[in-house]
This record gives sequence, structure tokens and C-alpha cells, in this order.
Amino acid sequence: MRHTALLAALFALFAAAPVHAASRLVVKGAGFGHGVGMSQYGAYGFAERGADHGRILRHYYSGTRIGMLAGGGGQVRVLLKTARRIVFTNAASVAGSRRLDPAKRYVATRRLSGAITLRSASGRDLGSYASPLTITGARGGFQINGRSGFAAVDGRYRGNLQIRASALAGVSAINALGLDDYIRGVVAGEMPSGWPQAALRAQAVAARTYALATSKEGDGFDQYADTRSQVYNGIAGETAPTDEAVAATAGEIVTFEGRPIVTYYFSTSGGRTEDVENSFLGAEPKPYLRSVEDPHDDASPRHRWTIQMSLRSAQRRLGGLVKGRLVRIKVLSRGRSPRVVRAQVVGTRGRTSVSGPTLRSRLGLYDTWARFTVITARARRGDGDRPSSPGTATGGAAPRLARASMLRVPVGTIAGRVDPAIAQRSWVSVQRWNGRRWIARFDVAVSVGGRYAAPLRTSGLYRVVYRDVVGPSVLVR
Repeated sequence: MRHTALLAALFALFAAAPVHAASRLVVKGAGFGHGVGMSQYGAYGFAERGADHGRILRHYYSGTRIGMLAGGGGQVRVLLKTARRIVFTNAASVAGSRRLDPAKRYVATRRLSGAITLRSASGRDLGSYASPLTITGARGGFQINGRSGFAAVDGRYRGNLQIRASALAGVSAINALGLDDYIRGVVAGEMPSGWPQAALRAQAVAARTYALATSKEGDGFDQYADTRSQVYNGIAGETAPTDEAVAATAGEIVTFEGRPIVTYYFSTSGGRTEDVENSFLGAEPKPYLRSVEDPHDDASPRHRWTIQMSLRSAQRRLGGLVKGRLVRIKVLSRGRSPRVVRAQVVGTRGRTSVSGPTLRSRLGLYDTWARFTVITARARRGDGDRPSSPGTATGGAAPRLARASMLRVPVGTIAGRVDPAIAQRSWVSVQRWNGRRWIARFDVAVSVGGRYAAPLRTSGLYRVVYRDVVGPSVLVR
């Protein structure tokens, strides 16, 4: 008897407890990239509509002109990789004197003194040289063997190979070549070569100008071979359409008041670019890097996007930015696009100020043009939640339920919160899975504080949808 009573009590306790609860952070966003300067998909859209590359560039870089570069632009030094040793082939000579066999493999390493030691593939010492050591490429370009941490560097490169003792350890492989030979290896790495010529030409001019305006001094190189500068793939990155674009725009650069500018570019704007100071926090405003409408980038797969994760997963990604348990992300200020400039990570124990770019990085977003919605759902069976009557279920606003449905005793409830609740009178749609698809059953009002609760008259898998945001599914058995 006592045993039976204990089992009955435990069953009743379990029945009143939540059988399923879940939370979800839904991020609705637009665009892909930092949002400053030329949108590449936007350039594609303009080109498809007949715009030439000059018009495209003037649209994205306000108040600029296409100028001509005098003297060919000189030499560009591209950091290909830094490693304990550099292995290369198809070299013609070393240090301008000693002949090398293009068919043989050579290995360059660093001595403790900082000098560069050159050896044959079999290990025979071929001499030590002061850093940097210049290797002249044979016909078809020298070849580097191996991969860097960011970009593949297996392949051939025009110009010369400079091997420099690294500031920390090992040696760096630097490709020194003419500006337009460099741009030939960039354009197809940054834009699909099958795109219209006007877009490719806009990319060639933007890449050429960016290289000139961001040339480094004192580091031994001018550009990285990856997205820290521009994606550069050497000879392997050259195609006939992109070579045509580079040749057709030879010497052209984007100028403002007669000087080349930093021609930032990125993949997708979502419909509007952003002021530079709103994306690169701490940057000075620039009259040529202002927000502009971008009406033709909707061919991009990232024109609009949705990323969702549980609050627990979001908290792991945000790490120490969360105080206590993550509750929501509150946007404090937006740019003109409107990308997030400043926000707060709201936890149960306090708030942390954070920039839009930091949120993008931590949460793995495509862009800072984002809207954050938290939806939680908790399902209870029986009357453990004592669901309210239709007139009081959600702060006095009646759910849109058929009268006949309320004559049956509810088997449970679905309840939770929506944050932020955009309007004072808004609704969530309660949906049930029928084994093949989600079926909308009824709507229930959301309180001013974002809370909702609805009685359920049949068991099953349920979820709520708030505007265009889908909440997590919960099970009532």
C-alpha cells in the first residue's frame, strides 16, 4: 500500500514537471562581409544591367574619379608563407650569380645568426647568404611546395622569390613581382571569372588601388596572400577573362582629390553599404566610404540569411561576455545600413557592452546587419501550469481559438517568452507537427513583457512562430 502510494506521488510529480523545454536565439540578417566600399554582388548586378566599370566604382566610392597611374606601380611584395624551411623548384639563379637547376628541389633555412642557408634536396650545403636572399624564377615561374596557415601556396608564381629571416623564427617566402602581375593573381581569387567583364574590370581597378594604398613599410612585404589583404593565388589564379579585365584597365586607379584611396570591397551588402567608421570601429570617417544604396545585389545567396542556435550554444560562443546565464542580445545603436554598431549581451547577472564586429566574430555571423530574437518554449502536460481561461491566458487578450476547442480538457500547455516583443499587441502562431509538415493550429497573444501561454487539447510536437521567427519544438505526451 505504501509502495503504491509512493509510486502514485512520484508519477504525479513527474506529470506536473516540464517534459520538454528549449530556447533558441534566431539571428535574421543580410549581407556578407564588412559592408564598406564596393559590394561584389552589387557590382555584378550593375554589370548585368549594362553599367560599365567606371560607373560601378563611382557609385560605391562617393565623389571619386578614375585616374591613371604613372610608372606602372612598381613592385609588390606578397608574403606567401612563414615556416621552419622553404622548399622550392623551377628556380634559375640565386643571389643574381649562382645558377640553379629548374628541375631540382632546393631548401632554404635560417641560421642562428639570421643568415639564410641554401641546401639541395639531398642536404648538400650550397652556401649561406644575407637576408633577404633573392631567387630568380625560371620560365613559367618559381614553385613553392607546402601550405601556409591561411592560403594554399602550392603552385607557381611570377617574378622573384625573396627568402627573409623571420622576426620570430624560421624563414618567410615573399613573392616580389610587378603590380599588374600581382593583380592578375588576385582578381579571380576575389571574384568569379565567369562574371560580366564590367564587374571584373571594377574588381581589377579596386584591387590595383587597394594594393597601392595599403602598401606596408618595414615588414619586408607589402601584402598578405589571403583575406588579411587580398586573395592572391599566383599563376594558378589567372584566367583569360580576368587577365582581359586587368589588361583593359591597365594603369587605372580610384582617386579622391588626385590620390588613390583604400578601396575596401566585400561580397554582399544586403541592399545598402555602410559608413566606414560604423564597421571598422575607431576608423576616421571618409567622404568616399559612405553608406550608399545597393539595389542590385540580390543575386547573392547571402542577400538574406538566418542563423539559429540554442541559448546555451550562444553562451558558449560568447564566452566571458556573458554575466551569469544568457538572456538576450540588445542592440543599442545601428549604422545607416543598418548594421549593428553597439549592443549589450544581457545575462542574469549583468550586462556587457560589445561591438557589432565582435558579435559577428563570436557568433559566426555573415555580417553585422542582424536582428536578434530569443524564443523560449516550455511544454507541460496535465494542469501543472493551471492554464488560464481564454480571457486571461495572456494578460487579458484572448487567444484566437474556436469555441468548441475549449470545451475539451487541455492535455497540457505550451508557454514561454519572445524577446524582444516588437509590438504591444502581437501574436505567436502555435503549430503542431502532423508527421509530414507543421500545421498552424491557432494564434495566442503575447504580453507586453513578451510572455505567452496556450492550452493544448492534443498531445504531440509543438512550436510557436513569432512574425517570421521560428521557435524551438517541444513535446507534450
